[in-house]
Amino acid sequence: MSLPPGFLDELRSRLSLSQVVGRKVIWDTRKSNQGKGDMWAPCPFHQEKSASFHVDDRKGFYYCFGCHEKGDAISFVRETENLSFIEAVKLLASEAGMEVPERDPQAQAKADRRDVLVDVMEAAARFFQMQLSGNAGREARQYLEGRKLDRAAQERWQLGFAPASWDGLRDHLTGKGIPVERIVEAGLAKTSQKGRAPYDTFRNRIIYPIRDARGRCIAFGGRAMDPDDNAKYLNSPETPLFDKGRTLYNMGPARAAAGKSPLIVAEGYMDVIALSEAGFASTVAPLGTAVTEDQLRLMWRMSPEPIVALDGDEAGQRAALRLMDLALPMIEAGQSLRFCLMPPGQDPDDVLRSGGREAMEKLLSQAQPMVDVLWRAETAGRMLDTPEARAALDKSLRERLGRIRDPSLRRHYGDAIKERRWHLFNPRKKRDPWVPGRGRVQPPASATTTTRASALALGGASVEHGLREQVVLAILLRFGELLPRVEDALAEVEFRGDGHSGIAAALLRHSGRTPAERRAAIEAELAGSALENLLSARHLAVVPALRGDDSDLAAICLGNELAKMLAAQGAAREIAEAMEDLAAETGEALTWRLGEAARARDRAQHGQSEDTTEYEEAPNGVKLNRSERDALDVLLEQIGLSGGGDRK
Repeated sequence: MSLPPGFLDELRSRLSLSQVVGRKVIWDTRKSNQGKGDMWAPCPFHQEKSASFHVDDRKGFYYCFGCHEKGDAISFVRETENLSFIEAVKLLASEAGMEVPERDPQAQAKADRRDVLVDVMEAAARFFQMQLSGNAGREARQYLEGRKLDRAAQERWQLGFAPASWDGLRDHLTGKGIPVERIVEAGLAKTSQKGRAPYDTFRNRIIYPIRDARGRCIAFGGRAMDPDDNAKYLNSPETPLFDKGRTLYNMGPARAAAGKSPLIVAEGYMDVIALSEAGFASTVAPLGTAVTEDQLRLMWRMSPEPIVALDGDEAGQRAALRLMDLALPMIEAGQSLRFCLMPPGQDPDDVLRSGGREAMEKLLSQAQPMVDVLWRAETAGRMLDTPEARAALDKSLRERLGRIRDPSLRRHYGDAIKERRWHLFNPRKKRDPWVPGRGRVQPPASATTTTRASALALGGASVEHGLREQVVLAILLRFGELLPRVEDALAEVEFRGDGHSGIAAALLRHSGRTPAERRAAIEAELAGSALENLLSARHLAVVPALRGDDSDLAAICLGNELAKMLAAQGAAREIAEAMEDLAAETGEALTWRLGEAARARDRAQHGQSEDTTEYEEAPNGVKLNRSERDALDVLLEQIGLSGGGDRK
């Protein structure tokens, strides 16, 4: 089957080789540098203990220094899955959200036509460069030199000039034997609505060649020299070569430079050129429109946390919010954005011309994480002096955070927002550190380290919580097929036991694998005392769900334990929040709130209720009150089992 070359280029650009390879290897975290896309692991092609298998994620190639295997994502899937070339392409295309073209007898002819169009674009680029260096381009040269771009820089970026005539480029290309149809197809000329000959697309404009990752000219951007022109900037139209939503200006050079300097996302051509000339070689820009999902994926292929440099005006701030909303559903562990807003009225080029490289480095070092942009967007201009206004803020924040798909990441964002919320409403108070499961508490100064860490000091509830943690983790390790159905609940639990949070994180990290692969990966990753201590816990031997192979019983037990843990955890947070609001609330309202939170805690931890008629029996015989039973029912529905019997 013949595939167009452009399809394979697009497929490779959408894939992360480290993610493809990561399904078959365990990365050496000490040797790897994820931020630079420099990953190392024991080779999957030959038996070894050392990490001699190298993946260069940005270049998209792997190489083993032991057995000398090398290739890209397609060859890796072919070798490890024993697939043919086209089978590997189809598998990877489905993961990348692409459709493999059907068998087309004219596929080669289409590929040849693309090559012809590239030749036409390169001929046009040479014409534009020639015009810039001649008499027609004198005013354009003066403008560029005024922007600190000398003749050498103009040549490095292959800048050009489109003369003001309607047919200068068309006549030049047809004189070289290029058909008018090809000139129109390449987007260099437009058909006349009045029945006349096609006319040039770019006229009286400085020309910026747009090249793909392989360095081929696929489009042009043009800046108008006439201040009264309808469009200050004009891009090539969509063509068989050019899809502006899947292209970044300066993509090839920026990808090669990524890792040596942070990836910077600027707004326009001149910002990219100015930053690159100042030493920030890894700089790209979208092409005149808002960033698209495909462009965002291209950026993350080059860097896990690009810095978005935007103009310091209202338009720049609106652009930051639009990009944040686009990115929220796509972010994941180790993959996000930072935002660097320029001083009011300035763009990166202005900053460089006024303050030099040092001024830009200082701004980049102060780039804000996305959670800060989110918080500022939701609180800016709000009057938060009433309960209704605060409730509206909370609702808006919940809606924004609800867009984050990764449950663990969503929880971390929630914690960060909660911290900022506390400081907003308690500006003069110093906050004590958060102790998972216990809220923000300050241990007595006279207590020794050993005493504070003892089970007696923490209370029987902490011991009970630790035992539940062991049961939950042991069930998920034994019955791995249950994990995908309780991921959200597991991500919400604050594990306190020794090494338990690491085991839970590993379970979530490998949730996409089969149960057997997940267990093997976790054992290889966490080989040591934490996993051994968990699996050797004596009380696990008497847990009915772990004494056989009944996955339904295991699911019920898992839901039961998670429900109790989350209920107790929620009660502890209620008490912590009530204490935090002590400065804002006084009198009977505060007394009632603290009393209710304390009673909720007691009921969650000890199964006690003022009204004993509220007790119900779970399917495994454990007594639950109504609030605990409600939480259990939700979890059982997620797992796919009913709560057992009608509710009273």
